[in-house]
Amino acid sequence: MTLATTMTILAISFVLTVILAPIGIPMLRRLKFGQSIREEGPQSHMKKAGTPTMGGILFVISIIATTVIAGNIYELFTTQTVVLLLVLVGFGVIGFLDDGIKVIFKRNLGLTSLQKLIGQIIISIAAFMLLRLGTFDTSITIPFTDLNLDFGLFYVAFLIFWLVGFSNAVNLTDGLDGLVAGTASIAFAAFGVIALFNEQADIALFAFAVTGALLGFLIFNANPAKVFMGDTGSLALGGALAMISVLVKAELLLLLVGLVFVIETLSVILQVGSFKLRKKRIFKMSPIHHHFELSGWSEWKVVLVFWSTGLIVALIAVFLEAFV
Repeated sequence: MTLATTMTILAISFVLTVILAPIGIPMLRRLKFGQSIREEGPQSHMKKAGTPTMGGILFVISIIATTVIAGNIYELFTTQTVVLLLVLVGFGVIGFLDDGIKVIFKRNLGLTSLQKLIGQIIISIAAFMLLRLGTFDTSITIPFTDLNLDFGLFYVAFLIFWLVGFSNAVNLTDGLDGLVAGTASIAFAAFGVIALFNEQADIALFAFAVTGALLGFLIFNANPAKVFMGDTGSLALGGALAMISVLVKAELLLLLVGLVFVIETLSVILQVGSFKLRKKRIFKMSPIHHHFELSGWSEWKVVLVFWSTGLIVALIAVFLEAFV
C-alpha cells in the first residue's frame, strides 16, 4: 500500500464522518437519545446530561463504507476484512442495544453483564470459525522474540477473552470528551503501520479507515462534546482493535499499544478489589481518569495527558516491532 493510498483511505473515512455528523447529531437529538449521567460520577459531568449519545453509529457507518469501497477499488476486500467488519458491527450492535435500553428507560444500566457477555462470545466464536476456513495461525508470538505458543483449537478461548476484555476496556475508558476517540485513533494507526510492515494491506486499510473516521468524529466529540459515541462506539472499537492485533499476530503487543485502556481497566479492578477486601478505596474514583479529575485536573488536561501517553507507547511499539 502506497502513501497516497493510505492518505486516500484516511481522507475518505474522515470526510464521510464529517458529512454524517451534522446530519446524525440533530437526528439523535430529535429522537431524544440523550446521555444519562450517573449520579455517583463527578458532579461537573451533570451538565453533560442530555448530550446526544449513540454517536458511534456515525463512524461505524463511515468505517464500513470506506472499507467496502476502498477494499473493492484496491482489491483488498478479503476474508480478514470481513472478519474485522463482523466484529466491529457485532460488538457495535451489542452496544447499540445497551445504549437503546438506557435511553428508552432513562437509566444508567442497559443490557445485563451476562447478556453482553453472551453476545460477545457468540460474535468471537463466529469470527474464529470464519478464520478457520482459511489457514489461520493459532499460535501466539511473544513480542520482540522468535518464541510462539500454538494454542490450536483452544485459541478460540483466548480470542473470546481478548475481544471481550478489550471491548470492555475501551468501554471503561470512554468517560471524558474525546478520550477514546483520540487514544483509539492512535492505537489503530499504530496497528495500521504494523500491518504495512507485515505486508497485510487489507488489514492496514481497515485500520486507517477507523483512524480517519475517529479523527472526523473527534471534531464533534472533543470538549465540549456535541455527541458521545456511547457503548455503540466503544464496544465496537475495543472488539475491532483486539481483532486487528490477532490478525497481525501481535496479540500481546496490544498490551503496550493499548496501555491506556489496560491502566483504566486495572484501576477499576484494583478499586473494587481493595474496597471488597479492605473497605478502603485506592483512588478517589475509578476508572482512573476520574481520579485525576477529582484531584483538580481539568478534563482537557486529563485527556491530553492520556492521548500523549497513548502516542508515546504506540510509537515505542511500532519502533520495536519494526527494528527489534
